[in-house]
Amino acid sequence: MDLSLIDWSRAQFALTAMFHWIFVPLTLGLGVIMCIYETIYYRTGDEKWKRLAKFWIKLFGINFAIGVATGIILEFEFGTNWSNYSYFVGDIFGAPLAIEGIVAFFLEATFIGVLFFGWDKVSKGFHLASTWLTVGGATISAWWILVANAWMQFPAGMDFNPDTARNELTDFWAVALSPVAVNKFFHTVLSAWMLGAAFVIGISSWFLLKKRNEEFAKNSIKVATLVGIAGIVLTFWTGHGSAQKVAKYQPMKLAAMEGLYEGQAGNELIGFGIVNPAKTLDNDKDAILLKIAFPKMLSWLATNDVNAFVPGIKDLVYGNEEHNIVSVEQKMEYGKVAQEALRTYREAKKTDNSEQAAIAQATLNENMQSFGYGFFHDAKEAIPPVGLTFYAFHIMVILGGYFLLFFIAYWWLNKKGILAKNKLLQLLGLLSIPLAYICSQAGWIVAEVGRQPWAIQNILPVSASVSKIPTTSVQITFFVFLAVFSILLIAELGIMLKAIKKGPEE
Repeated sequence: MDLSLIDWSRAQFALTAMFHWIFVPLTLGLGVIMCIYETIYYRTGDEKWKRLAKFWIKLFGINFAIGVATGIILEFEFGTNWSNYSYFVGDIFGAPLAIEGIVAFFLEATFIGVLFFGWDKVSKGFHLASTWLTVGGATISAWWILVANAWMQFPAGMDFNPDTARNELTDFWAVALSPVAVNKFFHTVLSAWMLGAAFVIGISSWFLLKKRNEEFAKNSIKVATLVGIAGIVLTFWTGHGSAQKVAKYQPMKLAAMEGLYEGQAGNELIGFGIVNPAKTLDNDKDAILLKIAFPKMLSWLATNDVNAFVPGIKDLVYGNEEHNIVSVEQKMEYGKVAQEALRTYREAKKTDNSEQAAIAQATLNENMQSFGYGFFHDAKEAIPPVGLTFYAFHIMVILGGYFLLFFIAYWWLNKKGILAKNKLLQLLGLLSIPLAYICSQAGWIVAEVGRQPWAIQNILPVSASVSKIPTTSVQITFFVFLAVFSILLIAELGIMLKAIKKGPEE
């Protein structure tokens, strides 16, 4: 196993995904807000709302173009850097990505031209429909991408074919409508509303600071704060659902999110804490230092029962007979049995030994749910990076709480006319834009780092997914992508800042 190749492949994919994630939530969130502006214009005929819509649509377009470019590169990397993964589950994983390309891109490509260039060429109603359909296409695109991602976290709707050594799709709707996929979609899209609202409020606050286009800015904030309130409240609600799905299907991720080593009933939820770097699986040092915790709230978050047992990392690694938790070492044995049965089956098929093949297939099917553990050399490989997962989760939650208060306060302050007179509040609004991005990126880190070491939960670890290519190739392309993405980001920021400084059309 070439650890250097695995680490560099991980780093390149993380780089691409995080750059892509700069653009996606703004596309989804800003898209909904600009649709509302144009809908108000359509219903009232008031030109000031058309002016609002046209300005924010311009910023949406700048962001949208860069997001598409990074997304395409991300999908290509599955073939170049993760060919074993693509071979093993390509029949399943490729289906939602193909639908995303055919359906979602079709909607976006068809109507985006009308959105930008059709203001004086088509009727108000047709233009409004084009705006909603463009944003709807982007949202449908997010649905299928998140279906693919959710399947990696909770594989369903498939059977393993020992003749080809591939997993094959058997139930499309089990993949498309899995509970993890549905929850992940709503949690992601609604959190994007929060980011889009923070972006609009921040840019509008800049106009107030500069004492430019003040009526435009106040009207922008009026709608954006309401979208932000709805987005963040619903994000918390879907976040609770997400925690329950994680507790059920990825308990190790939940344990890492809370730095929980010793499971117990009625477990506390940490509001703030510092991870002890000296803590390991095999010592008795405190895992979290200087913590502020809420009694029994983790049990409630995970199960809706304040007295429920939540397993810790030790329970999951070493097993817990009282709570029917099988140890990682035992799963590793089952996984090795499954892999040996697969080898035996394929040898038996080559020699036309149907009896031996049938016995081997039965053994394989019996142990297939632990197949991925057979790639491990040490039980500790099942533990994700606890520190990074813990901090990302708590940054996300703390900033989510901040934005709930922020949107409510800014709605009221804007309504009372206080915001337009207070420079500190305006500056806070502007500075909240990067905080929204940090919150969004932290959520993505929780989802992806927390599920390590798995590419597909329990079935295929990252170490067995990587392509057999020279490490230097991945290193070179990593820095090439870093340079290209940085140039694209700088270009986007430059174009966007120029458009913002110019302001809305008079």
